[in-house]
Amino acid sequence: MFKGKNIKGFQPHKIANLGLVRTFQVMRPYHSLAAFKNLIVPLNSPRVRRTSEGKLGDRDSVAIDILEEIGFERDARVPYKTAGSLPLGYLKRLELARCIALRPEVILCDEVFSGLSMSEIASMIPLLEKLQMEGITIMMIEHRLRELFRLADRVAVINFGRKIAEGIPKEVMKREEVKVAYLGTGKRK
Repeated sequence: MFKGKNIKGFQPHKIANLGLVRTFQVMRPYHSLAAFKNLIVPLNSPRVRRTSEGKLGDRDSVAIDILEEIGFERDARVPYKTAGSLPLGYLKRLELARCIALRPEVILCDEVFSGLSMSEIASMIPLLEKLQMEGITIMMIEHRLRELFRLADRVAVINFGRKIAEGIPKEVMKREEVKVAYLGTGKRK
């Protein structure tokens, strides 16, 4: 359910048009296109046309503005490099930029910190916090708990497909079954 509507079976582009978008753990850019050109498809979506009331401007400039917002250096060559030539940290940001371009209400992030260095994660957290402050709901699937808990208001802990805890991060981490499942500490049953 999304905004009171059953979206089961909807095509992905129809779900995105409603304002619910997602990142992929294994990024799916258009490898042969320049990084900024990867944002042209979402910038031409019905959702963006509707929410911008036709006043978006030059799509290339808007794409580069979005990339700059998420950490691409505007005056560097990085936005103009093919997506397939970018290192992992930039690909993760590009994946998020494609979501942001759609002007979402909710972003589902699948392992957004996976494979990133601590400094890359540290630079990604303020970006996600900024999106939250702008009113975008972020739902994350993430194994990097310490970093996740800096962002999350609420968490649900899943172990082997079963929810074992839900609530405020600080309280959830005190639960014995969470310690056993994710931290390898505590008493085993």
